[in-house]
Amino acid sequence: QGQLVESGGGSVQAGGSLKLSCVASEYTYSRYAMGWVRQAPGKEREGVASITSGGSTKYAESVKGRFTISRDNAKNTQYLQMNSLKPEDTAMYVCASTSHPYTGLTLAAVDFTYWGKGTQVTVAS
Repeated sequence: QGQLVESGGGSVQAGGSLKLSCVASEYTYSRYAMGWVRQAPGKEREGVASITSGGSTKYAESVKGRFTISRDNAKNTQYLQMNSLKPEDTAMYVCASTSHPYTGLTLAAVDFTYWGKGTQVTVAS
């Protein structure tokens, strides 16, 4: 299919904020649940947030209350607003999408079919 392209990563100090964006190249992504998965050296891959086509959301306990996922289906774009960032949030954040409309909320990497290349987020102490 098409591509998922992330942007918005960078380096911030603890307590700061960043907003990530992910643009899908094809309109079909608007029918699927999407999410963000992060990967850091020496750490387990972690699904941090997901959102259905209808706007229902789910968060990992590690980011709950600090991160907010959203999407604009008309623009084939999803977002991850990250507040109160901590050094342990440092990771490559990868945009992902499921591949059929029956998939609901999920944080499991195996449930995602399409993947972006990621955008790096570094949080300094």
